[in-house]
Amino acid sequence: MQRKGMDMEKILIVGGSSGMGLALAGRCLEEGANVIIAGRGEAKLSAARDELGRPGTLETAVVDISREDEVAALFGRIGRLDHIVSTAAAIEGAYRLLPEIELSAAQRVVESKFYGPLLLAKHGAPKLPPTGSLTFVSGIAAYRPAARGSVVAAVNAALEGLVRALAVELAPIRVNAVSPGWVDTPIWAFVAGEKKDETLAAMAKRLPAGRVGQPQDIADAIGFLIRNGFTTGETLHVEGGHRLV
Repeated sequence: MQRKGMDMEKILIVGGSSGMGLALAGRCLEEGANVIIAGRGEAKLSAARDELGRPGTLETAVVDISREDEVAALFGRIGRLDHIVSTAAAIEGAYRLLPEIELSAAQRVVESKFYGPLLLAKHGAPKLPPTGSLTFVSGIAAYRPAARGSVVAAVNAALEGLVRALAVELAPIRVNAVSPGWVDTPIWAFVAGEKKDETLAAMAKRLPAGRVGQPQDIADAIGFLIRNGFTTGETLHVEGGHRLV
């Protein structure tokens, strides 16, 4: 049965201090959920807490999801949950042509977008009820790779494979991914630098939707996956028709 809201549910959002995660946190709070936003930076979490308000139903947690001891400790502190979401992505330095790629930058992408979700599932699944869910964020690079994007493309594809496998292993807990297209978030500072606005505007002209995405578009998609009890092992594409052009 599809639920219409998130009243009184408890949701952990890793990466909830900015971009898509912040938009999702706002949406969940508006629908009556108790939300924990988690990330590596105390300052960003504090700013997000002030922006979101609702101190009675919002908590913050500092955690590096690439470190298993920190992930295990996080779930030991927060107890039961209804849903777990991760929008985290450490891609700084990863968008480089092959001769320029530094292994350390590639490893950070793998740690944040593959090992992190793996550890969240390992330690978080026991905290979820049978009706619970895990939702991760991959991306259009897995389907429309470009020069300089080899690492991100590969990790996104690997994450979607992990989602399908976990949906089988953790059933009836549901496991899904959202694959965004180009979304106007702070992460573009690492991808396009000073040419961010110009780059996004050029893509908007190409897309059938006539615009690039906004964080709320992805929050809406994750909200669907949280609520819909008959969707698991899926990758939901929210990319304005990017795969068609």
